[in-house]
Amino acid sequence: MATSKDDAAREAERQANRLVDAVEQHTATLGRCRQTLNDAVDDGGPMRERYDMVRSLADLARGDKGGVSSGTRMKLSNYVLSARLTQVTTAASTRLRTMTDGRYTLLQTDDSGHGGRQGGLGIEVLDAFSGRTRSTQSLSGGESFAASLALALGLADVVAAEAGGISLDTLFIDEGFGTLDGESLNGVLDILDGLRSGGRTVGVVSHVADMKERIPTHVLVERVDRVSHIVQ
Repeated sequence: MATSKDDAAREAERQANRLVDAVEQHTATLGRCRQTLNDAVDDGGPMRERYDMVRSLADLARGDKGGVSSGTRMKLSNYVLSARLTQVTTAASTRLRTMTDGRYTLLQTDDSGHGGRQGGLGIEVLDAFSGRTRSTQSLSGGESFAASLALALGLADVVAAEAGGISLDTLFIDEGFGTLDGESLNGVLDILDGLRSGGRTVGVVSHVADMKERIPTHVLVERVDRVSHIVQ
């Protein structure tokens, strides 16, 4: 009976020793793995720094994580273009105020668009009557036409200035005048008269009868048998 217990105890001791040996081997293996990992991390430090820098530049260019402006989702390209857009809206506002009797001024805005769209290329309208800014979508048909025309003229002014003073001598405007009331139409035609006085050729396509009195040279087009002919 005692012999059996001694044998069982010695077998349990041998199993415990084998378990201890296995644990010590695993511990040694894990220690070597940890040292290998530490060495790899130390060796990859400069590479990680370069990766972080490149990733930061990529986020900047895409406008991720705030982009170039804190709290504004804006791509780098939009950031550059926004400066040009500011020049265009400034030039356009000079003409739009004349067309609207001083009421409207165009402003560039960095605010992000709806649905998470990138910011930087937005345009708002400052209404002198209320002293507040408005969305361009709140403008009436005639006001939208005047704003679009002012932006086109402002863009032409900026392009001419950037091109070393090369002027865009000819401008064609297709319709839209029918959306203007009498006062707004006079304001727009005053701008076009000023362009003509400055040496530009301005052509307009319109069916508005009142414009015939303000435009000295006409090209009349008549449709005969489904074919258009120049009458005069």
